[in-house]
Amino acid sequence: MAAQKMEFQAEVKQLMQLMIHSLYSNKEIVLRELISNASDAADKLRFEALANSALYENDSNLKITIGFDKAKRTVTISDNGIGMSRDEVIANIGTIAKSGTKEFFNALTGDEAKDANLIGQFGVGFYSAFIIADKVTLTTRRAGSAEAVKWQSAGEGDYTIDAVKKESRGTEITLHLRKDEDEFLNDWQLKSIIRKYSDHITLPIMMQKSEWKEGADNPDGTKAGGEMVLTDEFEAVNKASALWARSKNDITADEYNEFYKHVSHDYQAPLAYTHSRVEGKQEYISLLYIPSKAPFDLYDRERRHGIKLYVKRVFIMEDAEKLMPQYLRFVRGVIDSADLPLNISREILQDSRDVDAIKNGSVKKVLSLLEDMAKDKPDDYAKFWDEFGRVLKEGPGEDFANKDKIASLLRFASTRLDTASQSISLKDYVEKMQPEQTAIYYITADSFAAAQHSPHLEIFRKKNIEVLLLSDKVDEWLLGSLTEFEGKKLQSIAKGDLDLGALETETEKEIQKKIEEDAKSLIERVKSTLGDAVKEVRVTHRLTDSPACLVAGEHDLSGNMARILKAAGQNAPESKPILELNPTHKLVKRLENEAEEVKFNDLAHLVFDQALLAEGGQLNDPASFVRRMNSLLV
Repeated sequence: MAAQKMEFQAEVKQLMQLMIHSLYSNKEIVLRELISNASDAADKLRFEALANSALYENDSNLKITIGFDKAKRTVTISDNGIGMSRDEVIANIGTIAKSGTKEFFNALTGDEAKDANLIGQFGVGFYSAFIIADKVTLTTRRAGSAEAVKWQSAGEGDYTIDAVKKESRGTEITLHLRKDEDEFLNDWQLKSIIRKYSDHITLPIMMQKSEWKEGADNPDGTKAGGEMVLTDEFEAVNKASALWARSKNDITADEYNEFYKHVSHDYQAPLAYTHSRVEGKQEYISLLYIPSKAPFDLYDRERRHGIKLYVKRVFIMEDAEKLMPQYLRFVRGVIDSADLPLNISREILQDSRDVDAIKNGSVKKVLSLLEDMAKDKPDDYAKFWDEFGRVLKEGPGEDFANKDKIASLLRFASTRLDTASQSISLKDYVEKMQPEQTAIYYITADSFAAAQHSPHLEIFRKKNIEVLLLSDKVDEWLLGSLTEFEGKKLQSIAKGDLDLGALETETEKEIQKKIEEDAKSLIERVKSTLGDAVKEVRVTHRLTDSPACLVAGEHDLSGNMARILKAAGQNAPESKPILELNPTHKLVKRLENEAEEVKFNDLAHLVFDQALLAEGGQLNDPASFVRRMNSLLV
């Protein structure tokens, strides 16, 4: 049967070209990525073999072998791991089956330096081979199958795939080097790269031993120049021991960073990590990392987590979602238990008390790591918050036991700085509260600009009372769970009655009372005009410069929350807004003095519609709004 020629998915072609041009200055990562993939293939074989030991095919000595051929100018990386079937080759190499692909390509800038970082976030993997190779040949046979596959491509848009014979299971990748890539045809150079980037790989990485061969005898009795030649013996180049099982004192920062890149398939170093050994009722080791950049699929709730589970150094499963809660789904790393059974499954994980204890301990380690970062490295924490802050805001609703710890890690924008930067902690807010202030005030909106310019802020700005400006969609869900901090209630300035208590003077209260008395007739008339469109009409104590605003009832959904639910295709409970009028405003005075009923009705509806627009709401009848506005202007 002739080899079948197939086209790459369009995104694959684009990704390969980006790698060749953007990552060319760091060519050594090719070996790191291919060795990492080979290690993963061995881990997958170990896992599947727990249920079917026949997959080992009488060869359970897993290893990675690297060799080179100067004459053919090739480098070969082979493993005896799980291997791939024909369908898996096409799915894993011919396409990018990864959520976030579209967002990834939309984010590319054309700046090679910036794009290199984006590529690192997306994952480098197999395609990095084309950085140094103008042709790649892959031969693979899946464990337990008799059929082998040969895949070959020059990285120019298509590839061929063919059925071949292969005695041993696993995958062999041959890189046909580009011109001027002779540095990879050097025994010492290859070993140096392996030790630099892959020393932590738990499998032995084998290379042929080399020895010095003396030259022939010259007529004068001297020796001709010798050379290094390869022998028939192989030696392990790396330490081949689990890095996380070693003492922290014996591991360098570079080794920690390289292991992170291996376990996460990230291109960049992590922002922080924590390495701990727990002994006692449960014994386990955890090595957990905070990435420096968010992956593109961070908000895909269906994606798996980034924790690899080992039992007594034996790989069990990757992306063990039970080991880390959803709000910490950005965490990468490994957990190695001494107590769990080797045949543990995802189903058993769900109901295991031992697993719950490991999870609880690991969560505390991550939160403590973030607390230390916030305290000792505020610039790093600011970077973390920019990347993962919105995800951490899911925590109080998901993890009641750690709600207070999570709350102390949250950051918000506020009227103190009046910028979109989320840098104010709740502790910062409480420390700078006015002496008589009893609540932490906030407002939610669908954008920072809408929050910043909300008319509800007017009295707070006038009295110099700080208000948190919340515009992330997750903020509404957060506030459903986080109702107080250090004994201070979190209070929306756009819900319920506004009572500033001791923050208002007796004179101000008297003035408000008189305004309410004088406006009774106007309030009744407007309520009669608007009818069922509003729950109530009343005099406002929030506004100083605007004619009106809309307020939600104390126990009603905010307008912003109702819009979020509607956008998500969910039905929001029906609730009508409260219209608050500012009788001191010229437009409201004109409304009060309007005797003609039709004009009064138009003006009352116009004031209501303006308040609705200021809240970020949508008009039910835009045409009538335009007509009324035109009538007023004329």
